[in-house]
Amino acid sequence: MRFMIMVRATGASEAQTRPGEGVDAKVMAEMAAYHEALAKAGVLLDANGLKPSAEGWRVHYSNGKRTVIDGPFAETKELIAGYTMIQVRSREEAMEWARRFPAPFGETKEGTIEVREVFELEDFEPATAGAAAHDHERQTTRR
Repeated sequence: MRFMIMVRATGASEAQTRPGEGVDAKVMAEMAAYHEALAKAGVLLDANGLKPSAEGWRVHYSNGKRTVIDGPFAETKELIAGYTMIQVRSREEAMEWARRFPAPFGETKEGTIEVREVFELEDFEPATAGAAAHDHERQTTRR
């Protein structure tokens, strides 16, 4: 089972101009230790911080048309500042790892993580599973 642990953005994380800006060394060390523990346990698949939305864009779909909207985006509560992807045996194991996730911006600052299970190939109907497998194969060969 794969789970994505998403760090919700804040006004401060959206104002960053370089990685770790405004985050103290203790938080960075806690994050490094946490991700090292995930790697040693063999459950870490990927982890990255995301640049602020000012450097991104959205594509809006409506009535068969696509519209590109450049960032920044005002509602920080809807934005993701980073993620950690894990693969574990159960929802309970994912919950245990999520409980150990360090406070993303420091113990005294507001922060939220959200954890969501990733769809697996067997979650799809047989007809769509083939297309999903093809998409997954195409994505992994690009790396």
